[in-house]
Amino acid sequence: MTRVDFYTGSEDKLRTACLLSHKAMQSGMRVLLHVPDEDTADKLDKLLWHYPATAFMPHCHSSDAEAGAMPIVIGHDETFPHSELLISLHDECPTFFSRFERVIEIVGHDAEEATRGRARFKFYRDRGYELNHTDLSKLRA
Repeated sequence: MTRVDFYTGSEDKLRTACLLSHKAMQSGMRVLLHVPDEDTADKLDKLLWHYPATAFMPHCHSSDAEAGAMPIVIGHDETFPHSELLISLHDECPTFFSRFERVIEIVGHDAEEATRGRARFKFYRDRGYELNHTDLSKLRA
């Protein structure tokens, strides 16, 4: 069954996605960064070229021919070359999440995002998924 991890209190969801992608890649996992639209995909693509400053994370868009060979893929549709780790930057649960071994939900720190995050948490919990939670604001303190 899919394992679901929530990272809440993110000050910058795209940077958090980069950090978590880097950690996953270092442990040999392949990542799909699922974004809501092409604009977010482009912003994330640019950020991945510079983050972290001391390393390079090979990545591409899910529509690129080399997507199957990349450890990190950015997409905003249901095209994905693997089913290892899905990092979702959506406000709602992706309909295909259960195809993945692991899902990471990133929740921002403002009240509206927290409310949407709690709804997603409840969605997964009510369906019996294993849930884990990390409060990023406590890690900064």
